[in-house]
Amino acid sequence: MADVLILAIETATGCGSVALTRGAGSTGKVLAEYTLQPEVAHARRLLGLVAAVMAAAGVGWDQLAGVAVSQGPGSFTGLRIGMAAAQGLAMALAKPLLPVPTLDGLATQVVGHDLPLCCLLDARKQQIYAGFYQYWQTRWRRTAPFLVLSPGELAQLIQEPTLLVGPGLRACRDEMAAQPLARFADTGLLHPRAASIGLCAAQLLADGAALQEERAVPLYVRASEAELNLQTMKEASRKAV
Repeated sequence: MADVLILAIETATGCGSVALTRGAGSTGKVLAEYTLQPEVAHARRLLGLVAAVMAAAGVGWDQLAGVAVSQGPGSFTGLRIGMAAAQGLAMALAKPLLPVPTLDGLATQVVGHDLPLCCLLDARKQQIYAGFYQYWQTRWRRTAPFLVLSPGELAQLIQEPTLLVGPGLRACRDEMAAQPLARFADTGLLHPRAASIGLCAAQLLADGAALQEERAVPLYVRASEAELNLQTMKEASRKAV
């Protein structure tokens, strides 16, 4: 595992990044990482950042063991852009494609805590994406499916002291401040990073979890605006009959 090189792409939020990592988990290393809060869409900068990271690390394309991508949940547009770029690169390089759930990558950034963990992203529309984790056998393990819910609903779910982290905290800070079992750390506003996606992906590669490019799809959790509009139109049509 020490020599596994992964090119990783993270576009689930407005703060996108590209990284080159070696190895997995806590023993892995970040060789290069560029993070950008772009004024233009990820699509305009992404491939340029990929080329810059490879050049900065002095790594050839043939040395890569796989291409990792942040799978979601997150921004629908950002996830589609990142997935399309990762699929194209993996196909062109004939390398495994390694989708990593965004909240799983975020969890790996939290160290030195043994409380149950809840990672949060802003889902907009007064909702948040949440993933719950327990630390077991050297890494964080997800304990439930990803959720999209209101801050009030999240507050009701917390039944034991739980560490909350992630940019989604901004969308629910008032409700969480009133929840006596919620705990906050200096890492509370961590953003998803391509580096953590790469380190997680190396473990997936070791576990044989690579996917065919055409089978990899973003993990939206919530239906898109287009899907919701289509459902509304179908319901209106049924009522009109």
